[in-house]
Order: sequence, then structure tokens, then C-alpha cells
Amino acid sequence: MNDAVQPTLSTPSSRLVDFLLSLTTNELPSAVVREARIRLLDGLGCGLYGAVMPWGRIAAQVVYDEQSRGRATIYGSRVPAAPARAALVNGTATHGIELDDIVPGAHVHPGAVVIPAALATAEQHEAPGARLLLGLIAGYEAMARVGLAIGEAGWGFHITGIAGPVGAAVASGVTLGMPHEQIMRAIGIACSSAAGIKSFTQGSGGMIKRMHAGRAAESGVLACALAHRGFTAPLAALDGRFGLLEVYGGDKSNPQALDRDLGTRYAVSRVWTKVYPCCGVLHTTAQALHALRVEHGIEHGAIKSVRVGTNKRAIALNGEVAPKETMAAQYSMPFTAAVALVRDPKDPRFYTGDALDDPAVCGLARRIELYADPEMEALYPRYGTRAEVRLADGRTLETKLLDAHGTPADPCTEDEAKEKFRCLAAVTNSGDSIAEVLSLAERLETLPSVAPLSKALRAGVSAR
Repeated sequence: MNDAVQPTLSTPSSRLVDFLLSLTTNELPSAVVREARIRLLDGLGCGLYGAVMPWGRIAAQVVYDEQSRGRATIYGSRVPAAPARAALVNGTATHGIELDDIVPGAHVHPGAVVIPAALATAEQHEAPGARLLLGLIAGYEAMARVGLAIGEAGWGFHITGIAGPVGAAVASGVTLGMPHEQIMRAIGIACSSAAGIKSFTQGSGGMIKRMHAGRAAESGVLACALAHRGFTAPLAALDGRFGLLEVYGGDKSNPQALDRDLGTRYAVSRVWTKVYPCCGVLHTTAQALHALRVEHGIEHGAIKSVRVGTNKRAIALNGEVAPKETMAAQYSMPFTAAVALVRDPKDPRFYTGDALDDPAVCGLARRIELYADPEMEALYPRYGTRAEVRLADGRTLETKLLDAHGTPADPCTEDEAKEKFRCLAAVTNSGDSIAEVLSLAERLETLPSVAPLSKALRAGVSAR
């Protein structure tokens, strides 16, 4: 039985936690620490922008109506709240515009889960900046490895919601400085909070996908708060009998992914910084078609039809032709391909409001055919694309792209990442507060407390 497992038992999950607890900012490679700072900025930018979206506003209002009390920042607001509830709101906001980062192959969005959990915990307990960075690095590592360990067997589940509570629990526990057994107990609690189905891909996604990240972040923070006070859960809830990996991954799960090659490559350094506000599967399509349009000066009225070759999974999950809401549009390959050929696929505004009924985009989306391309199928989980645009004058223009900009194969520069933060954060924060956040992030590991970061995030924000 899982409850009978002794704290000293060596399992992949136990060895993973041992390793993560051994990390220090002084001994980590400087490139890993630098990337963690960039991850923080990327997540904060996405969250600040998402805070003004309907789902961000609703989640914040529910928490404020509860009169939640605590020291944790709610993005886009001056009024703090309890850490678990702030993590719920901030995770929902961060995952709300499809610009938050991804770990390729693991199918998880760690920035929308780990950062809200680690930051809320650090703020509540006035932790030093180095603890926040370590919690972030550890949470990314745990969440990515759980996603990899579940594997492709998690069909129909949103892996961010399944692996996320574990990543958030590790992030919160490491930030708080909890001992090994308490973090293992917190993971056990978090595993029973794993949830998230992909019904949102079928044309009426609503707002729920955004909350998968928020609930995961909240669950991890709550799990640590409970474990810290003595609440118990199975120590083998992740990789034991009837554990998360077995239940969601079945016989295709790979528990060895939890501790394989620890310390050789860090998840935080192999993250995809998203450039386009849509599902990552669609990025190569958006980039390739937009580049083709610019190169050849294509006018959308001159396009007769478009064929897009992709993998079978994308056809099943991303084939909605006429999305009627933001979530469905951000998951629609035909709609995104049309935006790339008619508008600017980097602009989140073309996935919201009246843009969903743009006659030029919607008309073209109906003329886009998806098909399973053997090369792209063989490359999966790389999200490659092959496309051809047939013009009214008889010409056919072709393009192929295997890796989108922002992926580890073609990474964004640090300057690009900082500019992304500036652009997104400007929706809620003043120029002065944005500059202060950038400055603090640059020297985060030297801060005796994260309080200055909290102050900077709340500065320059209209009262809410």
C-alpha cells in the first residue's frame, strides 16, 4: 500500500525531490539562473495582460468577494490576497492568452502554474529572492518530468492540469524550504487534485482551459500549506500503485523520466517562449504562412485555397473551422492560418471580440484544408507544418517549417523576451513599475526578501 511506504524508500519521485532540494543558486550554472529570471518575466508579462481579460477579472472578483486575506499579489491589482487564491487567479490570468511558455515533448505550460505558486508562497512568507528562483527552477523541473513520465497515453487529458499540481507543490515547497518528507506528502496531496479534460478543443471551450493552470497552481500551494502543518498523503502517490502516472499514463507511462539524467539538462533552459497567442501546435503554421505572405506580397482576396499538412493529433484537436469564441479560435488551425494570411498572427486582439467574425479571416478559414502529412506525423511531437497556397492566377506557393521561433531549436533572445514582457505588462502597469520589475529580476537572487518585487508589481496599477 502507498501509505506503508517509508520516507527513506528510494523511488524515482523521491530521488527527484532529493535532487531538487540540493540545488543552490551559487552552484547552479549561471545560464540556468539567468533563464529562470527570463521565465519569471515571461510569466509575469502573460499574467499582467491576462488580468484584464474577462476570465482574469472574474477569477479576481470571486476571490475578492470572499474577502481573502494574505500577502500575495493578484496581477493587475494593488490589493493582496491569500496565497492559494492568488495562485488561482494569477495562473488563470497567465494561461489566458496562450502566450505562456511550453516544455516541448512534455506538453505542459509550467510558467502559468509554477510561477504563480512560487511567487505567492514567497510573498506570503517573505522569502528571499534566491528561494523564489530555486522554487521556480525546481517546479519547472518537476512539472516537465511528470509530463514526460505520463507520456502520450494522456490522450484527452490536458497535461498541464494533470502534472501542474505536482509542479506547483514542488515549487511552493522548495520556495518555503520544506524538508523532503513534507514535500513528498504535498506531492501526494497534489496528485489527488490532478484534473483537466480537453473538451475545450471541440469548438466551445469557454474559459475553462485557462483555469486548468490556475487550479493547478492553487492546488500546489494548498497542498504545501496542509503538509507543512502535518496533513498526510501517500508518499508514492506519483509513481506508486494507483498513483498519478499509472492512472493517467497506464502501461505507456515512464516513471524513469522522473529522475533520468538529473542535473545534465534543466527544464527551465529548454522552454519554448511563445511568440503567437495560440496553441503551440499552430505556431509553425502561423509563422510559415505569414512569412510566405510577406515574401510574395499575397493579398487575401487572391487566395483560392490553402492546404496545410500536419500531424493527425492536430487534425483531431485543432480542426475547428468556424470558432465562435477566443479559446476555440486560439486552438483552430484553419482560423490561425487565415489570421496569418490576412492579419497579424502575433496580435492577441485578432483572436477576440469582433475579430472572430472578421469576414476576410472567416471566409478564408473555410477554404483551408488540413491533411496528415507523413513527414510531420513522423516528427511528432515536433509541431512541423507543410503548406501550399493556391492563388487565383494559377500559381501555387509552398512552404515548410519544422520549428517555430521561440522553441529551443530557434530560441528568442533575452532582448526579445524582455520586450515581450514590456509590451504585455504595459496593459496594466506604468512604465516606472515595469522598469523596476526588470531591474529587480536582474538581481533577484541577491534580494533578502521578495517584498520589493511585490511592491513594484502593484505600483502603477489602477485600483481594483
